[in-house]
Amino acid sequence: MASGEQCSAPPRWQSISLTHVEYPTGDLTGQILAYSSLLPMAILVGFVTLIVFKRELHTISFFGGLVINEGLNWVLKHIVQEPRPCGGEHSAVTTEYGMPSSHSQFIWFFIVYFLLFLYLRMHQTNNARCVELLWRHVLSVILLGVALSVSYSRVYLLYHTWRQVVYGGVAGMVVGVVWFFITQEVLTPIFPKIAAWPISEFFLIRDTSLIPNILWFEYTVTRSEARNRQRKLGTKLQ
Repeated sequence: MASGEQCSAPPRWQSISLTHVEYPTGDLTGQILAYSSLLPMAILVGFVTLIVFKRELHTISFFGGLVINEGLNWVLKHIVQEPRPCGGEHSAVTTEYGMPSSHSQFIWFFIVYFLLFLYLRMHQTNNARCVELLWRHVLSVILLGVALSVSYSRVYLLYHTWRQVVYGGVAGMVVGVVWFFITQEVLTPIFPKIAAWPISEFFLIRDTSLIPNILWFEYTVTRSEARNRQRKLGTKLQ
């Protein structure tokens, strides 16, 4: 049990505002949008997981672009210094400034970069099956819906004005396009050299830029290796 001395300190508690989202009590729409507003955090967790387990240079570059995008948003907020709507209705926010919206800038950077990667980086051959093309279009529509949901949630929950959300989205899209082409034209050609560095080999960092469909490649290689090992194991047991 906690002692009386422990219960009396500290006098004030501070919340971690990165994951603290408020919505009107009893408002189901607000509750759903509040969870939607947390999607950028889920994306960041996904990136860290991919980097730890895959250690692929393009994924690391994508994540680096997100970090740069967030840093730019912080700079813009402190330059413009436009307050949030309703006189700062929410107390648990990382900054009192709302222009541009960091959530909107983050999600639109992610969506635009991902769509460019999906349609330009994953080479689309003339004999691609209709199913392969269809899933890209379906995924694109879903991602655009996610971006619109996150953006709308910031206005609905009174964290930002429409103007702040729109400017944040435009900034995110511009940075996403610029960073994609920097990655493709500047960084990708030197990825093989980076992958050959001793420190990269130590941490098992790899470059898969020349593999058009990494999911299919990993699937076929893993399946082939598993069959070979199973065949060898069966031979030993005989």
